[in-house]
Amino acid sequence: ADDAGAAGGPGGPGGPGTGNRGGFLGDFGSGIRGRGRGRRWGRGRGHGARGGKAKDKEWMPVTKLGCLVKDMKIKSLEEIYLFSLPIKESETIDFFLGASLKDEVLEIMPVQKQTRAGQRTRFKALVAIGDYNGHVGLSVKCSKEVATAIRGAIILAKLSIVPVRRDYWGNKMGKPHTVPCKVTGRWKRISLCPWGRQIFPDRTQKYSP
Repeated sequence: ADDAGAAGGPGGPGGPGTGNRGGFLGDFGSGIRGRGRGRRWGRGRGHGARGGKAKDKEWMPVTKLGCLVKDMKIKSLEEIYLFSLPIKESETIDFFLGASLKDEVLEIMPVQKQTRAGQRTRFKALVAIGDYNGHVGLSVKCSKEVATAIRGAIILAKLSIVPVRRDYWGNKMGKPHTVPCKVTGRWKRISLCPWGRQIFPDRTQKYSP
């Protein structure tokens, strides 16, 4: 027994489980730094975030239309609509209507899909956006999280902004306040009306350009 302990046996001072260097290094429960991780300093996040708050990056256009807009070759959205150019970047809308854009979440509804693993629930967001000056966009986006669905719907609504023609009914007092002609859609119909009249549907359908 003495020879085994001196040679580093299980019961000796050099055996495993003891705090001497003669045994296995870095085993669990020992205070010796071995090849294992032990209680060494990890690669954690530390005592705070690096770099502080994220700053807004400069817009780097990737389409030809975006380059023309950034170089001030195109002065307004009406020039884009005049030639029916497709808008692929939401920053193009922000460049012209950034400060005046107002978005409103009209409805958020959960949608479910049956899969082999069970029901998969996602959220669908309906967002309307406009500048209250004849530009309106409407879009729907579905995602696993509500915030992601709203953010994606806002971006798609910017890409779907279209100009709305406005006109007068009766006397030309003040700003244009109605549509130029009777408009018939898939489910609804809008007619000309005098100043002061509004549309009173439910909250999802109500939106005045």
